[in-house]
Amino acid sequence: MTDRETPVETLKRAIGVTTRALSGQTELEVQFGGDIAAIADERINLPLPPAALDMTNIPILRGKADALALRLAHHDPAVHAAARPGPGPARAVFDALEQTRCEALGDRALKGAGGNMHAALVDRCSTKGYATVTERDEAPLSDAIALLARQRMTDREPPAEADGLLSLWRSEIEAKAGPALDALDGGLIDQAAFADLVRDLLRDMELIDELGSESEQSEDEADADSEDSNPSAQDQEQSEDEDQQESEGSSDTGEADESEQQSDLLDDESDVGEAQDSQGEEVPIRPNFRPMGDGRSNYRVYTQAHDEIVRAEDLCDPEELARLRKYLDRQLERLKGAVACLANRLQRQLMAQQQRSWTFDLEEGVLDTARLTRVVTDPMQPLSFKEETETEFRDTVVTLLLDNSGSMRGRPIMIAALTADILARTLERCGVKVEILGFTTRAWKGGLSRDDWIEAGKPRDPGRLNDLRHIIYKAADAPTRRTHNNLGLMMREGLLKENIDGEALLWAHDRLLGRPEARRILMVISDGAPVDDTTQSHNKSGYLENHLREVIAHIEGRSNVQLLAIGIGHDVTRWYKRAVTITDAEQLGGAITDQLAELFSQQDKRRARRRAG
Repeated sequence: MTDRETPVETLKRAIGVTTRALSGQTELEVQFGGDIAAIADERINLPLPPAALDMTNIPILRGKADALALRLAHHDPAVHAAARPGPGPARAVFDALEQTRCEALGDRALKGAGGNMHAALVDRCSTKGYATVTERDEAPLSDAIALLARQRMTDREPPAEADGLLSLWRSEIEAKAGPALDALDGGLIDQAAFADLVRDLLRDMELIDELGSESEQSEDEADADSEDSNPSAQDQEQSEDEDQQESEGSSDTGEADESEQQSDLLDDESDVGEAQDSQGEEVPIRPNFRPMGDGRSNYRVYTQAHDEIVRAEDLCDPEELARLRKYLDRQLERLKGAVACLANRLQRQLMAQQQRSWTFDLEEGVLDTARLTRVVTDPMQPLSFKEETETEFRDTVVTLLLDNSGSMRGRPIMIAALTADILARTLERCGVKVEILGFTTRAWKGGLSRDDWIEAGKPRDPGRLNDLRHIIYKAADAPTRRTHNNLGLMMREGLLKENIDGEALLWAHDRLLGRPEARRILMVISDGAPVDDTTQSHNKSGYLENHLREVIAHIEGRSNVQLLAIGIGHDVTRWYKRAVTITDAEQLGGAITDQLAELFSQQDKRRARRRAG
């Protein structure tokens, strides 16, 4: 340690050295930043160490690094892909056990690394709330099996922080696949042999059939909301055909996406990465925003002193949130199956796109060994190369911005809440982060801002004169199970008031810009134009609408955030380039899923054309 080196810098340097040594890659790049530990582009990304280091958080960070390094040291992507099941519960278990195998090898050789990884495991289980989970749809089967396998491979007891998860699954797993779990230890060193043993376990668990294809039984990892709306046999066959077509190239190569292979226990999906404002702190919204960048906007905010950005759970006590959520579910019982069916359809479409494919007969790229016979039989034939094409949607975050104005009261807001909830579950199963936000005002016809303006003598052209209330129902990094009740807040009497769309759009847009994902999508769900009587009465005509147009023009023309809008009973195509209008709130679920599916499909086709060109 140099005289000027801080403890954090020393820790980062030590972790970098250790990670390269464990991985066996002396030139491995180790970066610190963001919130998630992952392997990407032949480098390891790790979260930044906390400013206050102690003997609790240091082993957690070291454990995350050790787990990734051991994966690089002991994992062969080609062997993994050759035996990997298709998308679904079987794949999740297969991936989780492969990561567990890599970590177990390190634990056996280096007890210090094993202790670090156990600390990271305790932290992940605690973050995911596995100690108190009571429903199987909130308790991934893949994580339960991985924990039981880890116990056998390392002789380490599962952490108490996973007791709730294991209590839901242990008896069934042990009854069906206890011997298969015991047998995994025999294939620890040989990845191919281990993969065969894992597939035996998957058959015992009835996740794949005797021929090795996925079982038709979905297991309880599927969303509980979709229990009554399983896809039809025709849809299922179509999905399987799409999977077969998409995976044609990957069966030739045996390579698979490293980021997709990492288990839920490794992929640190926790609340850690939430922005400061998602912790309930009031974050100011910028006044006098000039979206055109040239000073032409005349939009003003009289005062921000009474605006708030607040988490849903801070506006209501937990008991009332739970009661409101139950009320919401009862009101929409008939509709729940239809929305869940649409969500299933979207998931099948995205899972089909998630398969990686190959472009063949290229002049450069990866040598296509399957076509070497042509050169042997005819030496005049040139060598054939291929290049892998992958979808972009996995590195994606979607924000659903819900209009919480009074005109949405009743069935529209109920359906918007349910659709957002189920869609978040669906997209997260496909690896897409989802944030759910709402916007309204704290008062009707102006609040404390209006009072301040009156006390100041009512100066002319005051700008926005109401108090904003921007609500975080679900942050992008928050697990859905922890925010399940939050959407019930929309049922609370007195919440829905007026809507100032332009500033809400800016707020959601700025939150997206702070995300690490490469691709950001903002979907606005509204039933009308901006409305705030006090602001509109004391400013020039069209004041709020003009600002909304400026904001939309800025995002659509100068931002890399993709903007979509759905209008309920109101034509929003006059504002948004990419928009759809529905006449009834019950069409909302279909409109959202269709728009997202089309967007992902178009993006992937464009990327494929760029590669082919």
